[in-house]
Amino acid sequence: MKYIFVTGGVISSLGKGITAAALGTLLEKRGVKISLQKLDPYLNVDPGTMNPYQHGEVYVLEDGAETDLDLGHYERFTSVKLSKINNTTTGQIYESVIQQERQGKYLGKTVQVIPHVTNEIKSRIMRVAESSRCDILITEIGGTTGDIEGLPFLEAIRQMALEVGPERALFVHVTYVPFIKSAGELKTKPTQQSVAKLREIGIQPNVLVCRSDHPLTNEVRAKLSLYCNVPIEGVIEELDVQHTIYEVPLMLQKEKLDDLVCKYLKLELPEADLSDWKCFVEKIIHPSHHVTIAVVGKYIGHQDAYKSIYEALTHAGASLCCGVKVKKIDAEEIEVQGTEQLLQGVDGILVPGGFGSRGIEGKIQAAKYARINNVPYFGLCLGMQTAIIEFSRNVAGLTGAHSSEFDPKTPHPVICLLEEQKKLSKLGGSMRLGSLMCKLIPHTKAYEAYGNESSRERHRHRYEFNNSYKFILEKFGLKISGTTENGELVELIELENHPWFLGCQFHPEFQSRPNFPHPLFVAFLKAALAHHNQSGS
Repeated sequence: MKYIFVTGGVISSLGKGITAAALGTLLEKRGVKISLQKLDPYLNVDPGTMNPYQHGEVYVLEDGAETDLDLGHYERFTSVKLSKINNTTTGQIYESVIQQERQGKYLGKTVQVIPHVTNEIKSRIMRVAESSRCDILITEIGGTTGDIEGLPFLEAIRQMALEVGPERALFVHVTYVPFIKSAGELKTKPTQQSVAKLREIGIQPNVLVCRSDHPLTNEVRAKLSLYCNVPIEGVIEELDVQHTIYEVPLMLQKEKLDDLVCKYLKLELPEADLSDWKCFVEKIIHPSHHVTIAVVGKYIGHQDAYKSIYEALTHAGASLCCGVKVKKIDAEEIEVQGTEQLLQGVDGILVPGGFGSRGIEGKIQAAKYARINNVPYFGLCLGMQTAIIEFSRNVAGLTGAHSSEFDPKTPHPVICLLEEQKKLSKLGGSMRLGSLMCKLIPHTKAYEAYGNESSRERHRHRYEFNNSYKFILEKFGLKISGTTENGELVELIELENHPWFLGCQFHPEFQSRPNFPHPLFVAFLKAALAHHNQSGS
């Protein structure tokens, strides 16, 4: 068993997660079985109750774990299937330590950060390594070197590297090398300071992955090597990509990062074959067609809030040799400006999931615009629910129809709280979560897209379609195209007499992969492309 620890310095949002995932791609393509893990220093037990404006997307795993968005990168860049143990937070660590103290498992000793907290962190790392039976475990430490919250994690991986030995542990430090325009040169001092902080803790990086928007000169590489005590071949350039994050594995292979890792960890492996990856990237960079998709959401201002949706559109677009231009539209802006100004000329409308009443009427108006103007519509989770509310009000004539989430006194609660949710008091980790079977109804667009009778999909919701309104809505042209395995809950809806209007209660974006795009996203883009060609836009 080998261990790679990925740390970050200077500033946050450097792309440690993408770097770790890209390294996983390279090692997997060399025939190594890998797994990946994220250690997050925040005190929340998980990001499930965190505001997307602060944290970005909550990524849901098959087992229902609500995790950091970097686990989405891990699953998209590699073939690994992750579970709740692959994302550990400080909140989980301290919760476990305090429970053990209350149970007397420390035999009356004074409970301290060292060794009790650090031992708990190490046990979480070992748990992933043992359960996955991987050859190499890549562990990313969240946050930035020097943050007080991250110190126990850095101390834990220092201890672990010492325990397993130098040929089984490798430290990769992702750092920022800024270009100062007024001076006309790259500056290495921030990286030097970041590495100095690590060395104070007792960690000497083996590899520096240098994020920059300008190429590293030989002089800069030599300076970083000298002052950071890293061999010059260990100074890896990682430039801002021009087109897509999926260029990163190709860039790191060109920099021979995977060769260096194999050298340090004493691995004799064949060179990574990235031919299929290159083909995928080429389709993104040089598409034959183009469509414009409006994403109407309430967290549009944060680029990571709908990360998996944007990536799923990219995957589906590449499979069709179609470039996807995403037009990000704040649902509240629709409430102010109207749909004609903001949605006119788009080839498809996608309304993602979310919580809370802000922007709901804007999402409802977006669904109405798509229905009336025959624009392809794809509603995910809340996007399905808003489409049902719009249809109920404006087609079925159910005045005041709404979701009981937003209007508890609505005369027509066409969307209502799941029965098992009504007695819950805790919000965290208590929704309908994880991978569940969806039964598809023949002779529907959903069935046609999947080409199958069923599919397992990942869920994250509390509210559902109210079956009391099923008969009347079907009478007016709403079609149920997918249900839970027992047929009790509605999973997919469509509209009759519309080119392509579909909503799903689950989150298909979490299952999309670069060379295996989700069938619903592919079908949506096919419809958008047909609309584009028909309208001549």
